[in-house]
Amino acid sequence: MIALVTGASSGIGAATARRLAAEPCTRLVLVARRRERLDELAGELGGATVIAADLLDESTPALVADRVADEHGRLDLLVNNAGVGGRGSFAEGGWAEVHRVMAINFDAQVRLTEALLPLLRRSAPSGVVNIGSIAGRASRPRAGSYSASKFALAGWTEALGMEEARHGVHISLVQPGFVATEGFPHRGLLARPWTRWMVSTDDKVAETILDVWRSRRPEAYVPKPYGLVTVARALLPGLYRRAVGGGAFRATPKR
Repeated sequence: MIALVTGASSGIGAATARRLAAEPCTRLVLVARRRERLDELAGELGGATVIAADLLDESTPALVADRVADEHGRLDLLVNNAGVGGRGSFAEGGWAEVHRVMAINFDAQVRLTEALLPLLRRSAPSGVVNIGSIAGRASRPRAGSYSASKFALAGWTEALGMEEARHGVHISLVQPGFVATEGFPHRGLLARPWTRWMVSTDDKVAETILDVWRSRRPEAYVPKPYGLVTVARALLPGLYRRAVGGGAFRATPKR
């Protein structure tokens, strides 16, 4: 199996690479900006194709596709993991912050998948696993840009899955909740005993990625109980907004 993982230099991406490397006859393609980290991980895993590139660069998707085709001739699994967080209200960050987060969390995933899709089709049965977030199904204050990018990723993933099924390319979405990684340490939640249970690990996310790939499941949550949050949001939207938004205050319009 030839598997490509983006954002592979740390966190979920590195954990996913380690988990996939444990599978028999698996060869990895590791993509991220930090070459030293990628080289170190490739050495740990006994070898891998290393592509140090910025996914925001216009030339990167074609570069990656050419390297994979030239060195491996096929691609069985693409894990779109690279991403950034977003913090602050819309009034504070405005369109610039939304644009920054969308560029890597959504646009870059779409562009790379577009470049690799012909190879994935030729390698079918193959698959794509996109790493979303519970924030892509249920938003909260001061995370609007991040949620927007993950909502977009969820919608696109669902449509792409239906479109590519006839070509033998299975599309999955993994939706983590809070995961302790380098970019998202969640120190506050881990410091309190009553919220510590809410934080998962990158190894558990990696295991879920492999599981949806093997079982060809369309979507999975990590930890699984986070799926109930989306149900609550759909069935009780007013209550959800009051609980997550910090109260039931609503400004009274002037007459």
